Amino acid sequence: MQQNKGNLVALGSIPLMMTLGNSMLIPVLPEIGRKLHVSSFQISMLITVYAVVAILLIPIAGYLSDRFGRKAVIVPCLILTVIGGGISAVGAWLLHDLAAYWTIIAGRLLQGAGAAGAFPIVIPLVGDLYENEDEASKNLGVVETYNTFGKVLSPILGAALGAVLWFLPLAVIPGLCLISLILVIWLIHVPKRKNQPIMFREFVGNVKQVLAEKGRWLYAIFAMGGICMFVIFGVLFYLSDILESRYHLHGVWKGFVLAIPLISLCLCSYLGGKVIGKHKKRMKWIGFAGLVILTISFAILGFFQHIYAVVGLFTLGGGGIGLALPCLDALITKGIEKEERGTITSLYSSMRFVGVSLGPPVVSLLIGRSGHSLLFGAMAAVGGIAALLMLLAVKPKQDEPAGDKSSDRSNKREKMTYMSREKPPASKLRHKTPAK
Repeated sequence: MQQNKGNLVALGSIPLMMTLGNSMLIPVLPEIGRKLHVSSFQISMLITVYAVVAILLIPIAGYLSDRFGRKAVIVPCLILTVIGGGISAVGAWLLHDLAAYWTIIAGRLLQGAGAAGAFPIVIPLVGDLYENEDEASKNLGVVETYNTFGKVLSPILGAALGAVLWFLPLAVIPGLCLISLILVIWLIHVPKRKNQPIMFREFVGNVKQVLAEKGRWLYAIFAMGGICMFVIFGVLFYLSDILESRYHLHGVWKGFVLAIPLISLCLCSYLGGKVIGKHKKRMKWIGFAGLVILTISFAILGFFQHIYAVVGLFTLGGGGIGLALPCLDALITKGIEKEERGTITSLYSSMRFVGVSLGPPVVSLLIGRSGHSLLFGAMAAVGGIAALLMLLAVKPKQDEPAGDKSSDRSNKREKMTYMSREKPPASKLRHKTPAK
């Protein structure tokens, strides 16, 4: 029991620190832009470049984690985030204007490369450490809660640090990553592999087979994860901007206002993870309900610009996203065999980073050319697309009756089906002995 708690603390520290290292910059982006004399679009690149390099490297990190082990990838990647954070901090401290800007960008690129092998690898590692589906789903919810708690804490902490010194949020990032690195080395003990890792050519064939068989619901989950992150980071960027420009809120007070919708996201993520268990139909319908809440709240928000309406309806929509995220994590983790789990979940994480990278720049362009109504109309539209994907593309099998242990054992690797005809599992095709 004590070891399980240690595992969860170390696992949860990774998304917590990675989220702080990224989201903590959002409340101070306008101030960083003024200090460096760059445009709003340029300063949004501090978030985007981090995410773009992670998008490109996450699939590689996923394969390496399947090939050499999860911890063997996480540790060096956390070291890379420490180095990248240090470069950004030193550049902001010692340089000025464009020289400082491009040095910070270079450090953010290294941080993104490190992030590619950190949080995305946590999701399959939870599936490896906790074979029982109820326990795995609950702990995935806990890990997602660490992630969302980081989003809650980041605007408050970022604003407080930025009020002391504009580049202080950049300076504390390497220290946060170092804490996570120490916890992972000290507390996580990965069980020894029972099977020899497969070679790259066979691995690629297996992944192609998985995508061919399960592509319909996998691609839908990839898209839903990206949409959730796009909405969160896009609206946070917008809210951070208008709180200063329109409502003249700065510093810690601004951070507290930004944290309100994220608290809702965090609580709903925790509750969603506890409720879903191993029930895949429940995962679908709770996730669908969350996405519907997101869509409706943002559709209404397009008609109101008062600060209380913006924060209140964003809080409601954030709760919807919080319900959806642990459902998406659990569906994808327990729907894939362990041998391909790292790579498939890394593709999912890549799409989440796509949403992170697109949110701030797209919103900066929309608010410059259109306005409030079109912005939230667009957000409601993408939320509606996500809800339809959950409704139409994700088709779980009927859950087993409670207490049927023999059925649970025989269906431990229960797979999801989709609307087209079923095909034999990839694991059977992979191990089938050819006729002589």
